[in-house]
Amino acid sequence: LFRSDAHFGHPHHSFRTIHVAGTNGKGSVSHTLAAILQSAGYKTGLYTSPHLVDFRERIRINGTPISKEYVVDFVELERSFFEPLCPSFFELATAMAFKYFADEQVDIAVIEVGLGGRLDCTNIIIPDLSIITNISFDHVQFLGDSLAKIASEKSGIIKKNIPVVIGETTPETKPVFLEKATETGAPIYFAEENDREDYPGVEYELKGIYQEKNKRTLFTALPLLKEAGYHIDEASVRKGFAHVVELTGLMGRWQKLHDRPTLVCDTGHNVGGISYVVEQLRQQSCHQLHIVIGMVNDKDISGVLALLPKEAKYYFTQASVSRALPAEQ
Repeated sequence: LFRSDAHFGHPHHSFRTIHVAGTNGKGSVSHTLAAILQSAGYKTGLYTSPHLVDFRERIRINGTPISKEYVVDFVELERSFFEPLCPSFFELATAMAFKYFADEQVDIAVIEVGLGGRLDCTNIIIPDLSIITNISFDHVQFLGDSLAKIASEKSGIIKKNIPVVIGETTPETKPVFLEKATETGAPIYFAEENDREDYPGVEYELKGIYQEKNKRTLFTALPLLKEAGYHIDEASVRKGFAHVVELTGLMGRWQKLHDRPTLVCDTGHNVGGISYVVEQLRQQSCHQLHIVIGMVNDKDISGVLALLPKEAKYYFTQASVSRALPAEQ
């Protein structure tokens, strides 16, 4: 990405950024931040992954996905530059996103880490604020087989003198974050220690019980953005929280699609995420619970299945991607 960044004239230098990492919750936090910034009048870029249906979901400005024409033109015009470099899919998408945000002159871009943090190609940015939502087991083949190792990789987005908000910690991860913050001189803030309630009774459109932790992370981040010169008033915060789906196009976070029968979709895909989904399921009353589920083959499939309710009727499926675990398995 360094080569392409230079090739395009370092596009990420032309807009302010917020960097968001974490095992679970980073998508919800990124989308909600973007919704708040939009509501405050900023032209806001949002770069997230993965997409659910359409690649263009990954790259948005004020909720509107990048145009098909821009994607096609970018690939055609830059093919001769990129092909000798053999970039990964994500490196190419990141280069496209940064150039698009610069071309469209966004004020601020919320950038979600793709995988880990330290070696993630989004980590070339110098943000106004870094956020790490939480640490749980995922991508252990790349990030390590202990929470401390995974935290070490994700703490790689903590940069010199740039404040960082940590959403959740465990006894294994907190010392890792503290050490990295001390090493870099980054002011560090733990959302779990934040008792402030600046926006009492705020209505959050995202209803999963796990969103309570994300909300506290956001409440910790917002004063730091104000200190950095962002003009965010209470009305913008309340509007962003209340209309995050409409403003950003977010999907798949305890998303209710239908009543009678109640149909809910959730993108939880690891033990940390599924544990919250299962807790939410326990709070629902239903005559017969039906669960449609598919997973990719590099996840802790046994760990996830062990959490799921035994009294449900299951429909196993597989996505049309190479990593999908066959439904029969």
